[in-house]
Amino acid sequence: MGTFSHLIHYITLKTKKLRFYYIAGTTILCSIFYLIGIWRQGGIVAGAASLRPCNTSAAAAAASSGSASNKPLDFTAHHSAGDLLRAPSSAVRAIHLPPCDPKFSEYTPCEDVDRSLKFDRVRLIYRERHCPVRDELLKCRIPPPYGYRKPVRWPESRRSVWFANVPHKHLTVEKAGQNWVRVEGDRIRFPGGGTMFPKGADVYIDEIGKLINLRDGSIRTAIDTGCGVASWGAYLLSWNILTMSFAPRDTHEAQVQFALERGVPALIGVLASIRLPYPSRAFDMAHCSRCLIPWGQHDGIYLIEVDRILRPGGYWILSGPPINWEKHWKGWQRTREDLKAEQDVIESVAKSLCWKKLVQRDDLAIWRKPTNHIHCIINRKVFKKPRFCQAQDPDEAWYTKMETCLTPLPEASNIKEIAGGELAKWPERLTAVPPRITSGSLEGITAEVFTKDTELWKKRLSAYKTFDYQLAEKGRYRNLLDMNSHFGGFAAALVDDPVWVMNSVPVEAEVNTLGVIYERGLIGTYQNWCEAMSTYPRTYDFIHADSVFSLYKNRCDAEYILLEMDRILRPQGSVIIRDDVDVLVNVKGIANELQWETRMVDSEGGPYGREKLLFAVKTYWTSPQADEQNQQGSKTVS
Repeated sequence: MGTFSHLIHYITLKTKKLRFYYIAGTTILCSIFYLIGIWRQGGIVAGAASLRPCNTSAAAAAASSGSASNKPLDFTAHHSAGDLLRAPSSAVRAIHLPPCDPKFSEYTPCEDVDRSLKFDRVRLIYRERHCPVRDELLKCRIPPPYGYRKPVRWPESRRSVWFANVPHKHLTVEKAGQNWVRVEGDRIRFPGGGTMFPKGADVYIDEIGKLINLRDGSIRTAIDTGCGVASWGAYLLSWNILTMSFAPRDTHEAQVQFALERGVPALIGVLASIRLPYPSRAFDMAHCSRCLIPWGQHDGIYLIEVDRILRPGGYWILSGPPINWEKHWKGWQRTREDLKAEQDVIESVAKSLCWKKLVQRDDLAIWRKPTNHIHCIINRKVFKKPRFCQAQDPDEAWYTKMETCLTPLPEASNIKEIAGGELAKWPERLTAVPPRITSGSLEGITAEVFTKDTELWKKRLSAYKTFDYQLAEKGRYRNLLDMNSHFGGFAAALVDDPVWVMNSVPVEAEVNTLGVIYERGLIGTYQNWCEAMSTYPRTYDFIHADSVFSLYKNRCDAEYILLEMDRILRPQGSVIIRDDVDVLVNVKGIANELQWETRMVDSEGGPYGREKLLFAVKTYWTSPQADEQNQQGSKTVS
């Protein structure tokens, strides 16, 4: 026992000695390095001088007054996002992205007429999207036409626009008797007529309103196939119905361009071989007024596609051939037999889709899609075609081929149940939690997440308006684009402003939320921002881009995305880009090359957050006058 005590005492003494040696050694080494440091600074005197305060007089005064010890510490930020970048020098502002040739003033890269001629004409495939490859991309800024003017404000723009902005007279001649478009002085006027409604879209819509209820809020989203100048969609806005209008870029020159200049939602598009860029169950109502789509051909594939994007209980409205052929067959220059056969085929396809024909009165016929597929599954014993689609994502619609199969609706427990969930009526639909979220079909997205997002975008919009006075000015903007819409919160926050928002959901997004956006009563489209949008130049007054450049960082160059934004943005239009600070520094440099006026500010997260905001305005410029352009060309040649 004594031996053990001595052992403990010995170990304790040894440990204390080792600790003493360690402390002593560390102290000596620190002293040596300190002396070496002072010597390298120029000796002890110089080293001592370097430790004095920068402003000795101020320090002495503070010390004598005793205020130095009482002054509170300042933890506030003294730098902002704007300090991250110096004012661009003249060298940085040099134009590296010059204007394109004036012949490109209406260039639509993915619907280019010259490129389209290389593709199959069967089923109008050549009029689908065919985008340029990387080597074909234009590295220049699309010029507005000479004389371009700031667009007419809504609602006056519904009736007339500046001719200089859309300088085309073709439709005024081709559709002279149908009240589509007229040129009057320096304006193009839209009397509101159409091929099947020469008395005006408002009268035509009134007739539809007598057949189905357009006023109770159950119909909010509509799609107009082969829209002409989109007068149907323009006048439905008075009924609180938001319409996605589309038509191909074809012999009816600039019809979608007219629609957009008027301030009406529209895209270039065609029913051919690929799905329309919308999710399933998106629209409450679909419409065709002499849209020249062969509904009964190709095993009814075009009506099958309409069925995919129609909501349970949604309506399909058809006017024009072959409806009311008994009255119009001579004027349509077709035989009775031919027109009757066409209508019989349409009726047969509609029945095979389980649609019910509600009414046919004069030039209008209306069908309704079933609210669920309980009976439709049973009657597959009668209608062998179309079969139900198997193992297919009904919301996938980016270069996705159409199929002659029926998109199944979500399961229902009884015949009265609405498949996928019943939607609230407008305007409650905007803020009600969408059925796609309550059903749990979107992984990780809950009702709480949706509600918080809605409130977040209300706050963000208020912040935006303090920086962008034009966004705060009601009526200054009309056509808005949200490049990465998430749940459509930005558009929802703008619902009381006289604007419409094209909500884009990138196909690369982790969660496909476009169905949620439509269930809120908003409209939108799928888009890959490494490619051009299916729209004309100078479509939008305002573009919002949340995390777009981070999303595409390793997919394509930011320069090409910004060039596309510049193409579709109107002169003097604005942009707000929300992204990581390092991303925005690069984006700002390219935006300056586009001759945008830019400034970067802190987001709601404050100066310590990495997320920043870039505000930009596209400067006004146009193509040179023809004579001036020719003179410049002659000088270049000489």
